[in-house]
Amino acid sequence: MKNLAVFGTASDVGKSVIATALCRIFSNEGIDVAPFKAQNMSNNSGVTPDGFEIGRAQVVQAEAARVVPTADMNPVLLKPNTDTGAQVVLQGKAVANRSARDYFGNTRPWAEAAFESLRRLQAAHDMLVIEGAGSCAEMNLYDRDFVNFKTAEAADAPVILVADIDRGGVFAQVIGTVSVLPSEAKARISGVLVNRFRGDISLFEDGVRFLEEHSGIPVLGVVPFFRGFSIDSEDAVPLQTIVDPSGSPDPGKISIAVIYFPHISNFTDFAVLEREEGVELHYLHHAKALDGYQAVILPGSKNVRGDIEWLRQQGWESRLEDFRRNGGVIAGICGGYQMLGRSIADPYGLEGVPGRTAGLDLLPVETVLQQEKTLCNARGVMSGNGYSVHGYEIHMGETSCHGDALPLFDVTTRNGIAVSARDGVMTSDTKVFGTYFHGVFDAPLFRHWFFRQLSASYTPSERTEDRDEDYNRLARHVAAHLDLDKLYRIIEK
Repeated sequence: MKNLAVFGTASDVGKSVIATALCRIFSNEGIDVAPFKAQNMSNNSGVTPDGFEIGRAQVVQAEAARVVPTADMNPVLLKPNTDTGAQVVLQGKAVANRSARDYFGNTRPWAEAAFESLRRLQAAHDMLVIEGAGSCAEMNLYDRDFVNFKTAEAADAPVILVADIDRGGVFAQVIGTVSVLPSEAKARISGVLVNRFRGDISLFEDGVRFLEEHSGIPVLGVVPFFRGFSIDSEDAVPLQTIVDPSGSPDPGKISIAVIYFPHISNFTDFAVLEREEGVELHYLHHAKALDGYQAVILPGSKNVRGDIEWLRQQGWESRLEDFRRNGGVIAGICGGYQMLGRSIADPYGLEGVPGRTAGLDLLPVETVLQQEKTLCNARGVMSGNGYSVHGYEIHMGETSCHGDALPLFDVTTRNGIAVSARDGVMTSDTKVFGTYFHGVFDAPLFRHWFFRQLSASYTPSERTEDRDEDYNRLARHVAAHLDLDKLYRIIEK
C-alpha cells in the first residue's frame, strides 16, 4: 500500500486528531501502520521507551497505531523558548538553539535528517500516516518547507486536506489553499475532509457540492464535532480552552488554577484533572485573587527564568504568597517545580543570557540548568505511603534540596532500568510540592491523594481512564463519517 499524508488548511484544524484516527482505523484493518511528522513545532513533547524526545502528537499516534514510538516518527522538533527562537531537537536529542531567521535560512540539513528517518520508517512498516505542519500553503516559506509537499513527494503519498468548519470560512480555507499551490502540489491532493461540523449535516450537502465544483477535489467526509473521547492535543493549549474565565470558581466543585505561562509546556499533564467529576480546571494568565480555588499548579515551561520574571511582572508572586498563607495547595511540575525553589541558575545561557534568577522560595531547593537534557520514562512510589506513580522526565535542570523538606517520590526505574533515586520534594504540611514527573496525575492513586488534600469529602469517581478505548471511539466516529472505500482507492492508486 501507499502512504497517506494529512495536511491542513491552517494550524489547529484537527489534522493531528484525524491522523490519530486513521492510524487506529488502519491498525484495526490489520495494517502495519506508523505515524510520521518531519518537523513539529511544539512544547508538548514525550519520551520514547528508548529515551528520545518527540512531539506528543506522534507518541499518541503511535499508540493509536499500536506500534512503539521512535525518534524517527518526529525527527525534527522545534521547542519555542522565545518569541523568535527555539531549541532544535534532532532525531530525539537537543542539538542547538536557533532563531527563526537562522533556522529557515537553510533547512537542508534538517530536511536530510528528516528524510533519512522517513526511509527507515518506510523500511520498517507497511504504511505511514504522514502529518503535515500548519498550513500546507504558506507560500512565503514554500521553497524551504520540507514538512508538507516535499515529504509527500518523498513518500509518494496522496494528500487529504483537512479544513475546520467550526472556525468559519471553510470555503475560503479549501479553495484558497488549492488556488495558491503550484500545479504539482495541487495534483497530489486527492480528497478534502471537513472537520468539526456542528448541526444537521444534511444542510451542508450544497456546501459539499460547492467545494467539489470550485476546488476540483472530492470531499471524503464531513466529521461532526464530538466530545466523547479525550485525545492529547499537539502543541499549544487548544484554541477552545478558556483562559481567564469570567466569574468565580464553582463553590460546589474542587477548583484548580493552572498559571498560563507565555512558554507553557506539556499542558496535557492536566487533561485528566479536567475529566474528573466534581472538578473544574481554569487556566489563568492575568493575576487575580485566588479566592475560591483549592489548588494552584505551576506547569512546565520552556523558558523558566523568562516565565518567572513574567510571573512577577504580572503580580502573581504576591497572589501566590497570600494563597500559601491562607492554606492553599501549590504544586509545580518540571519548570514549575524549579520556580517554587530558591533559585534557577543558567550558567551556559541555554534559555537566554547566562545568570541566576531568584525563585519563589516556597520549597528549599535550588536548580542549575545543565547542557545535557534528562529524557526518561520513570516509575516509582510516593514516599511515605507507597502509592504507585509514573511519568516522564524532560528537563535540563538538576535540582537539589538545601533545607528541611520531605522527598516526594522514590524512583525505582528509568527507561525500564532499575534505579534507586528520589524525585521532587514537599513541605511538611504537604501543601506545597514539586516534581519532574510529567503525566504524574495520570497515576490514579497519586491523583486521588492530591484531590484529598483539596477536599476531605472527595470520593474517586467510578470512571476509569482507558486511553485505548478512546482511540477506538475516535476511530469509530471518524470512520462513520468518512468514505473509506474512496479513501482506500486513493491510497491504492
